[in-house]
Amino acid sequence: MIYIDTSALIRTLISETASEAVDQSLNEETSVIVSPLVELEIHVQLRGWFLGGRYPRREYSSLCENFESLKSIRPFAFRMISGAVFSAALHQHQQTEIHCRSLDRLHLAAMEELGIKRLMTHDFRQADAARERGFEVLMPGLK
Repeated sequence: MIYIDTSALIRTLISETASEAVDQSLNEETSVIVSPLVELEIHVQLRGWFLGGRYPRREYSSLCENFESLKSIRPFAFRMISGAVFSAALHQHQQTEIHCRSLDRLHLAAMEELGIKRLMTHDFRQADAARERGFEVLMPGLK
């Protein structure tokens, strides 16, 4: 079981550097956990790209549909989290010198709440913070 963050999951929807490596890594997993935080970030990112002119409406709609289709595709498992992740993220932040963004800290708190010890990400600061918490980090396609 592995928790996937937005920086890795977005590469399954669009062709970017390391997309193939992410896809290959996902094929080796039995369960890939997607939280509501990831859902929010994916939808915000896709809309931002649409509004910024990167994708026309048809392609934006297709990307959103492709993301939603993951809810019925193995190995993806969409899981809910509680509001307690906010307190846990704040506690994590206060207990460390390693800095990462608020949403990245929330992802790590969500992992703890869900009992997941492995993270797939393409965010180096989040990876450092995850390792400090004792999580195994996979960064497919990155060195």
